[in-house]
Formats: sequence, C-alpha cells, structure tokens
Amino acid sequence: MSKLLEKEQRDIQTIMDTQCPFCSVQCKMQVIEERDSAGGRPAYTVVPAPNLASEGRLCIKGMNAYQHVLTGERILHPMVKKDGAFIRISWEEAYEIIVNKFTEHRRTYGNHAIGLYGGGSLTNESAYLLGKFARVALQTKYIDYNGRFCMSAAASAGVKVFGIDRGLTNQLSDIELAGCIILAGTNIAECQPTLMPYFTRAKEKGAYIIAIDPRETGTTRIADLHLRVKPGMDATLVNGMLKVLLEEGLIDQNFVQQRTAGFTELKAHLDSLDMQEIAELTGISGELIRKAALAYGKAATGMVFTARGVEQQTDGHMSVRNFLNLVLLTGKIGKPGCGYGAVTGQGNGQGGREHGQKADQLPGYRLIENPEDRAYVASVWGIDPGELPGKGVSAYEMMVKVYEQEIRSLFVMGSNPLVSNPNANLIEEGLKKLDFLVVADFLMSETAQLADLILPVTAYLENTGTLTNLEGRVLLREAACPAPGETKDDWLILSELADRLGRGGYFKYTGVEDIFNELRLASRGGIADYYGITYDRLRMEEGVYWPCPEPDHPGAKRLFETSFPLPGGKALLTPVDNHLPKEQVSAEYPLYLTTGRVLTHYLTGVQTRRSHSLAARDVESFVEIHPKTAKKYRIEDATLVKLESRRGVIYVRCRYSADIREDTVFVPMHWGDTQNVNKITHDALDPTCKMPGFKVCAVSVSPLVTEYA
Repeated sequence: MSKLLEKEQRDIQTIMDTQCPFCSVQCKMQVIEERDSAGGRPAYTVVPAPNLASEGRLCIKGMNAYQHVLTGERILHPMVKKDGAFIRISWEEAYEIIVNKFTEHRRTYGNHAIGLYGGGSLTNESAYLLGKFARVALQTKYIDYNGRFCMSAAASAGVKVFGIDRGLTNQLSDIELAGCIILAGTNIAECQPTLMPYFTRAKEKGAYIIAIDPRETGTTRIADLHLRVKPGMDATLVNGMLKVLLEEGLIDQNFVQQRTAGFTELKAHLDSLDMQEIAELTGISGELIRKAALAYGKAATGMVFTARGVEQQTDGHMSVRNFLNLVLLTGKIGKPGCGYGAVTGQGNGQGGREHGQKADQLPGYRLIENPEDRAYVASVWGIDPGELPGKGVSAYEMMVKVYEQEIRSLFVMGSNPLVSNPNANLIEEGLKKLDFLVVADFLMSETAQLADLILPVTAYLENTGTLTNLEGRVLLREAACPAPGETKDDWLILSELADRLGRGGYFKYTGVEDIFNELRLASRGGIADYYGITYDRLRMEEGVYWPCPEPDHPGAKRLFETSFPLPGGKALLTPVDNHLPKEQVSAEYPLYLTTGRVLTHYLTGVQTRRSHSLAARDVESFVEIHPKTAKKYRIEDATLVKLESRRGVIYVRCRYSADIREDTVFVPMHWGDTQNVNKITHDALDPTCKMPGFKVCAVSVSPLVTEYA
C-alpha cells in the first residue's frame, strides 16, 4: 500500500466554508480540519476563498481566526455566579433566573429598569431580533450597542448630508479609478489590510494619495503627502482645504448649483476664515494645506475615506460633514472613481446599526419617534404602535444610567462594554452596582467576569446569518460545523426567553431564514431597504447591495448618480466651525493621547487575545512616544510607564517611535485591566451622534520605576 493511500485512510478531513469574523471586509475562507482516525489532536489549515471584496486575500487575523473558536477557552454551558465563582446550571434554570429577575424589576421599577447592550459583530438577524426583543418582549426603551463607538459620527453625517448612511457610496473596485484619494484618520494597512491592493493599484495608475493622521503608519507610508494633523483638528484642516478650493476656482459650479443646497452660507463662512490661524490650530503649514487642496481639486476623479481617527471625536459628526463638503464642492460623487467611504471597523458595523440596535432606530433605518415608521414596523410585528417604547439613550449614556441605578438589570449580547466604553472606571463601578447582569457570549470577557449569569452562544463557524460589509453588500455566512457543548444561537435564546416572558407569539421562528424574511418586510420602504434580498439570491450572487427594494432589483452598487434622497434631491452643504477638542493639554497633563488598533488584534481583544498565534505577536499593550518627548520625561525605550489623565491611570510599556507627533502619544485599544486605555479616555460626547471623544484627551507620562543616583 502506498504512503499516500495510508495517509488518506488515516486522516478524516472536514472542510468548513465560512468568512472571517473580524473586520468589515468580511473575507471568505475555508477552514480545513484534519483528524487522525485514532482520535489524535486535529490540525487546521486555512485557505483564502475567492470573493469580490478582498479578491481572495486574507490577513493574519483571518488566517488565525479559527483558533479562538476551535482551540480556545469556549464557554460551553450556562453558568451562574455563587459565592464569587461560576457554577454550571441547565438552560431551564438559567431562563428561570432571568425571567424571575426581569419580571421582578419590571414590577418594582418599571419596564425601563432593564437595558440591552448589543454588538456590531452580531448578524443582521441577531441585531434585528435583539431590537425587537427589547421593544416587544420587554417593552424597554433602553437598547444600544458598541457600534455607537464605531460609525455613529459618519452615519449621522451621511444621513444629514446625503439622506443615506452606507459605508461606501460606491464599489471598492472604483478605488483604482480615482485620480486623488484622501485617507483621513484611517489605518487600512492594519485595520483592513486585505483592501490595501486597491490603493496600491490606484497609485500605480497615477493616483495621488493624501493621508491625514498624527502618526505615520503602514497606510501613511503609501501616501504622496502625509499631513500630521494635531489630534482633534481634522475639521479645521478641511476648512483650510475648502478655502483654497474656493480661491482657486476649483469648485464644480454646475454640480453645486444643481445638486446641493447651502453653498451661499458655506462660502460666507469660508471667506471669513484666516489661513494663518488654521495652520496654527492644525499644526500643518498653509503651504501643505494648499498642496493637498490643489491635488484633490484638480484631479478629474477622487475619493475621500474617513475612519475612527476623524469620527471618534467630540465634533466627529461635523468633522465628517466637512469632508463631505469637500466631496460635494468638487462634484466627486455618484460617478466612476468618485465617492465617499466611511471605513467600517466591526464585521457587521454597517448592518448592525440598520435594523434596530440603536436607541432611536427601528428596522430599515426607520426612526422610532416617527409616527409613520412606528406604525409600519408595529404592523409587521403585529402589535399596536402605542406598545412601542420611545427613544432611549446612546451606549455610554446607558452605562451612566447603570451607574446611577436607573437601569437595574442589563443584558449584554456579543459585547464587552467594560473595556470599550470611555471612562472605564465609572463603567466598572456601575456594572458592579447592577442588581442583575446577564452576558451572552462564547468567550469569557472582562464584562462577563462581572456577570451574575452567563449564557453560552455559538461562534461564527457554528451559526448562520447575514452580515453587511463596508460597501453595503449583504453577505450570507452559513454554519460550517456543529455547535459545541450546550451553546445556542443568539436568535434561539431570544426567542425562548420571549416565550417564557409570555411574548412567544411574536417570536415564532423555525430558523434564522424566517427572521431574515421578517427583517426584509420590516425594512421595506425604509432607507436601508433589504426587501429584494433573499437567501437564495445571496447564495447565487455572492452578496447583494442595499437598497434593494424588489427581488428583481440588482441592488444599488453606486449611490447618488442622479439625485440625493433629500428635499429637492439635493445634498446639504454645511458651514463647520474650527472646533477645539473638549479637553486641552495643561502643565499637569501636557500630552495628547490618541488611541487605535494594531494589525494582530481586534476590538477589545476578547477573541484575538485567545488566539495563541496572534497573542504571541503582541502580548501586551504599549504607548508609542516620540524619542525626544520620552527623553524630556526621562523615559527609556521598552520600560514600563505610568500614563495618567484626570480620570485614571494605566501602566504600559514604552515604545519609541519617530513616526508620531512630539506632542502626542498613542495607545492601542485591545487590552483590559490595568492596560485598559479607556480607564483614562474622556467621556465627553459628540452632541449630535453621542460618539465619545476617544481620539483626544490630555495625559501625563512618567517612568513606573525611577532610578536613584
């Protein structure tokens, strides 16, 4: 018998077709498991699969995404905390505890004593059902999700300016048709690395790339011009660029006149601004601002991308609106090689906010305070519109209500608010004050450790559902392997709980496709219209763009080709003031802190820190600091330092880098406990979208150990 035949008889191979659970590209892949027939330890191989978004690429996170699911420390059974330790219980016992607690709190304190906190990695079906569960089964107004910290500034700006919030207004394939590309506050090389070839191909074809970032990153290194803006001053920088465009006559007059409103007010505002003041506020010379404006203004085609660097600010909403002013004044939208993209961070950050997880929204991007929207969704759900609660509050504001004990019970699904919220010390105090905390997750997070009850849920390899990538392309991810232990799908947990709460008649589903079909109907006619999308279409077409109002509609690959869904079909131009961050540096706190991601980790690290391959590359957090700044504060490279703000202290290792501004330090967001950067970030919120200002706060830095002479 040949050696090859012996191997074939010995190995049992399972091929799992799936897609990466991490960023908004949602790359497709195969996870191949090989088991020895004698029962030995399995081996895994990951193979990228062809797909239209990543063109068959995978990054290091995707290549190792199986590890935290198949070889990680999974939560496999319901557990209740007794005497400070978790003990295993049955599902029936878990449901009984939840129903008793929720019923008691509703009776004693009212329906709004219960809050629900979701996540941007949940499937569309889970996100939709969590919103319905809050409003129909519990009738509470308090629901929001961690996507509030990801896309809310760009989302609210897109709705105001364009009438629609969709990540990209055009396809990814348009990138290489652009003559000039602006990458503002986005580090695609580390956050969405499989997209980088789109930009390198554009550059090879002659595109001029402008990067706006206080740090040099893998993304800024491909740029022709890097503007190292002072943290929090992006909107002011754009004002300078807009002023140059006006003065140089680089405005698309026909487009502005026919397809926008508000030009007169914007022009008067820009005329009143002083370029020297703008240069001083931004830390960017007038010459460089002019160079950037001319490059974008003179290009025949162009695209603007923003991400958390611009959006996670206390004026993030208006900052994005100013970048949209740039797009509209030059007419670079609604045609090939032109458009705007908010580079979504979370895997389903786009779809997660469209169908009811946000405090003010109902499915299809309908508004919960709009009587017509309430009436329509109520008719789909079979309830009276008067039964629907009103608008709640944003994610951080909900955590404040937990701290103030207005919310007595909290149900967290697929999120880690203890690490992801700003002012994390207050969040921890609040969570400990709760009468009852339930966490539904598949790994033990910092938040789950504080829970009274933990529910085990399936992971991405084990559940079926749709997700919407950064383009607005809806994708179907089907279950690739059986659920381990006693884990259950999110939708099944919510449906079974609703039944035990006496509202099961509104949650009669035989499978996840039933939920999607109800979502389609609930979204019909809304801004995010999924009605024409079906599971069969998704299987055949490898994704469909929304809006897609009918089953024979191809899906809108490029938005705004002829008009905008606003009065008169016109987009809105808006004057944006030069706006300083809420917190300024001082003698006591002399440095700006900004936060972000690194290549090997994702969000709060609950998943990636469980992957041995990823954790080995970045085992701990760090503070990136310019060598000149470090020497000023007597800090040696690779030593432990104390980083302090008015809200708290963290301890991280110093990392010298000449690639950052001398007045700024950078700390990644992926670690908890004493390295949780959100223990020191500011809790001030954007007044429009309630985005916290993660990207700017004032800190001091000092050596953890001082050498004595």
